Amino acid sequence: MARVTITQVAARAGVSVASASRALNGLIASAETVAKVRDAARELGYVADATAQSLKRGRTLQLGYAVADIGNPVYVEMMAAIERVVSASGYRLLLSSTGTASSSVDVVRDLGRGYVDGLILSPLRVTDELLAALAAAPIPLVVLGRLPDSAEFDTVRADSLTAMRLVVDHLVAAGRRDIAFVNGPADTTPGGMRREGFIAAAANHRDLRTQHIDASDFTIAAGYDAAFPLLDRSDRPSAVVAANDLIGVGVLRAAEDLGLSVPADLAVTGVDDTELAEVVRPGLTSVDLGAKERGRAAAEMLLARIAEPGRPAHTVTVPPSLVVRGSSSASAPSALRRPELIDEEKAHG
Repeated sequence: MARVTITQVAARAGVSVASASRALNGLIASAETVAKVRDAARELGYVADATAQSLKRGRTLQLGYAVADIGNPVYVEMMAAIERVVSASGYRLLLSSTGTASSSVDVVRDLGRGYVDGLILSPLRVTDELLAALAAAPIPLVVLGRLPDSAEFDTVRADSLTAMRLVVDHLVAAGRRDIAFVNGPADTTPGGMRREGFIAAAANHRDLRTQHIDASDFTIAAGYDAAFPLLDRSDRPSAVVAANDLIGVGVLRAAEDLGLSVPADLAVTGVDDTELAEVVRPGLTSVDLGAKERGRAAAEMLLARIAEPGRPAHTVTVPPSLVVRGSSSASAPSALRRPELIDEEKAHG
């Protein structure tokens, strides 16, 4: 079926094409003309050409959100928070999956094609190639994650170092002295930061026995595969700190298959405090890294950058809070409240 044109709408309404265009685009036109044109458009089923309109406006009213794994619930939480902010400002959110560092670079380089007015990127790995692509990006962008201090970009980051301290201190206070850390790939930004945080947190306690294992991915299956041989030993640890909730659920499943009681035989903690941590049994103790707050902050920062391209680069850090559930404590006390966001303006020469 042929597409209805504005010429046909103008003919049906009995006005010129110019008048029809003004009426449909909210420009100066009489109320009578606007009514006639809109009625004609509705009768004919006219749909405006979004590409042509975006060229006229010089913008698409679309924003991009690119993440490594669209199935990870923490990214879904961020996306929902981002969408609420940007939709209230008249933007549509487009989602992209970037499973590899090269995919992240490709997404940033494609920004020159003009399909979005801005981008929120959450890369797993930050390479020199990605930093170069970010610096050359032709539109505003915000990075969800940690970048080198010298990078002059708007960023929203979690505090993984404090997150690890919260779970290690909690487990030590519960009497756990043999703690294993099951990480995701250590060459990723979250993997590197959480490993660093775990080592620093463990160093604060004397006579604490620790070990580190890197799972192949930040998934349930990878967590299970890493945890099963770790727990299938007579000298198994008394607690496992998982680098995220998905790995933590994999650890819980491995413990169940081995007949271990959680938390009596083994305490387990995760990171991200996703809905998954609430629905598993026992509930998974987890550190809330503020996914919703990070998403909201990133969206607001991107809109501010679009409105004021020359503003100084900002970094927003969202502090974590510990949510204790049955996987580490039978009494499961309430969560600690998270303090206010820390908004740090970067001073660039």
